[in-house]
Amino acid sequence: MSTIRPGFGAADVMALRQNILARNAALQDVRAATEAPRAAAPAPTPAAGFADTLGNAIKQVNAVQQRSSDMQVAYERGAVTDIAEVMLARQESSVAFEATLQVRNKLLTAYQDIMRMGG
Repeated sequence: MSTIRPGFGAADVMALRQNILARNAALQDVRAATEAPRAAAPAPTPAAGFADTLGNAIKQVNAVQQRSSDMQVAYERGAVTDIAEVMLARQESSVAFEATLQVRNKLLTAYQDIMRMGG
């Protein structure tokens, strides 16, 4: 059973192909932008403490959120015309923030458990 409906011509196939290529390029741009701060940030050394590691992670999340905000402002000004790229950046920012929030909650719970043990 074919998923292509009758009357689906070569022009439609080419338009679909262009749409897929554009989305792929947007995803690659987002990926490259998120990997750039990681490559620029110094890798934690074995002597780096927990606070340093946590601080670096928060800085990376902040960079992702700042990039998302910058892209949204650029879209509003008309500098960026691909709404999919802007939405992907916003979603990535949201996921990074949510992950950071979950880690914070786990750390807080662990701290509270440790404080209850003493005594």
